Amino acid sequence: MPNQVRDISFVDKDSFSYVFEQNVDVPLKVKEGGLVRVNVYRPKTDKPVPVLVTYGPYGKDISYADFHPKSFAEVNPQHKSEHSAWETPDPKFWTSHGYAVVRADERGLGQSPGVLDTMSRGTSEAFFDVVEWAAEQSWSSGKIGLLGISYYAGSQWRVAARQPKGLAAIIPWEGMSDYYRDRCRHGGIFSNQFIKFWWDRQVITNQYGKPGRKAANWGPDTIEGNLSDEELAANRRDQNVDNVENRFRDDDYYASKDYNPQDIKVPLLSVANWGGILLHLRGNILGYVNAGSEFKYLRCIVGRHDLPFYYEEEVEIQRSFLDAFLKGEDRVGWSEKGKVPAVDIVLRKGNPGFNDAPKELEMFKRRTESEWPIARTKYTKFYLTQDNGLSTSQPSASDKLVTYKALGKLDNPQLVQFTTASFEEETEITGHIVAHLNVSATSSDSKPPSDIDVFVTLRHLDSAGKEIFYTGTAGDPIPLCKGWLRVSLRKVEESDPRHKEYLPHREYRSTDVQEVKAGEVYGVDVEVWPTNVVVEKGSKLVFEVSSGDSQGTGIFGHWHPKDRPDEIFAGENNIHFGKGQLNYVTLPIIPPK
Repeated sequence: MPNQVRDISFVDKDSFSYVFEQNVDVPLKVKEGGLVRVNVYRPKTDKPVPVLVTYGPYGKDISYADFHPKSFAEVNPQHKSEHSAWETPDPKFWTSHGYAVVRADERGLGQSPGVLDTMSRGTSEAFFDVVEWAAEQSWSSGKIGLLGISYYAGSQWRVAARQPKGLAAIIPWEGMSDYYRDRCRHGGIFSNQFIKFWWDRQVITNQYGKPGRKAANWGPDTIEGNLSDEELAANRRDQNVDNVENRFRDDDYYASKDYNPQDIKVPLLSVANWGGILLHLRGNILGYVNAGSEFKYLRCIVGRHDLPFYYEEEVEIQRSFLDAFLKGEDRVGWSEKGKVPAVDIVLRKGNPGFNDAPKELEMFKRRTESEWPIARTKYTKFYLTQDNGLSTSQPSASDKLVTYKALGKLDNPQLVQFTTASFEEETEITGHIVAHLNVSATSSDSKPPSDIDVFVTLRHLDSAGKEIFYTGTAGDPIPLCKGWLRVSLRKVEESDPRHKEYLPHREYRSTDVQEVKAGEVYGVDVEVWPTNVVVEKGSKLVFEVSSGDSQGTGIFGHWHPKDRPDEIFAGENNIHFGKGQLNYVTLPIIPPK
């Protein structure tokens, strides 16, 4: 039986350095009505203040220390408090600097009743209502900013495009901007492993009405009471199910989440991590490129996914940006056109090791640019050769094939590698990468394959031939970058203004599916996610082509049996080097200023 919704709000004006209001009802304006519940943390002042809002699934009342103890132990102590929560701004810090913080439990989660449907149109609609509600409160100045990591960043793009009243600036910090391309289906291939991990650990465990949350040290139980297993199942949309059953961007499941980034008009600071090679990196960069904001900035960082957001230097950048647009206190010139360089990148030169933040911060220097992609980029083709080389010289045609087994997996990778000679001079690579490959599939038994999944990776070797690893999302060792393509979804929209020679644009619609016949050769362009590296004299690059996940994939595997069944993909994959079949990867070489 559904719970009786009632007022469960609570106010504490004495226990903290700020006023704490818990479980405040925010009525939703959507046609089905309902409400979400928020916590409000606000300075002890009678003066209205600007507000930072987050809306997401991880539990406004689950402490960071319980959600991820190891990570919390490493967080900058200035951002630790009783109300610290995963991937969100710390209330104690921000209220001390004149901001209120509103933290919402997404509908169907925590203490917010309703249907759990993460990253949906309903998410954006409810988030919109929370933003406008915050702007209307007596303690609010009417200026709202959005600040958060990952989910709390990805949701910012969509709600900003709806242009809620009061929204004045956004900082999506490592947050995808394209649900299909950045998160769920890389090149059309289902990225199932992370979605299952994320859903099972961080979402369904916090569903409204789920019994045993308090006993599991996962925030408080639902105050209005538990729901039955049947009611819980009826009140959620499962991302594991929805993403395997829907394959194309014109399926309603994906189409309903679409939006136009040109509709984003508020000032924007997009923060991308070079290490986010399987989830957020692409979205932050292309979100910046495509947003319609007059004042927009791109900042690239390194390090783990969880910690840099709280570094003192990064917080000061967040605060100066928000102060400029929410308080009218512009200390550095964010609100003056051209005063602050539009792009600020970190240059990965040298080998500090991975997951070693102090060494990274010491070794990797920063540089500003006026635009992205960098205008002086020299797009340079490095050709694959049949003897596994990688060279700027075109190879001669050959009937030789380079062959590898289909359906490789992380624990049994099937791949081929192409390696450059040692670089004769220091060379910077920064920007978008595209690979052109001539591929075919052949049968290893009687049943011919009818599709090909192409996975590519760019790796960096030092002068001794040892791979240089970089810090990945979870502090794991990763290569420079990766890319993917399902060959049946190879169709490119060349007339779309977003299509570039260095960035093929695809719509991934059901009507875009093209036949793949065994033994037939297909020339395809594979989008490789953007990257940065300074290749020092004597070092090498390796371009890897595989039929599945390989080192550096971590928890972002692509191996769902319904998405990659044997009867469609099994066999051998081939790269062809015949007449008119040049294979190359185009790298963005940056000359010195």
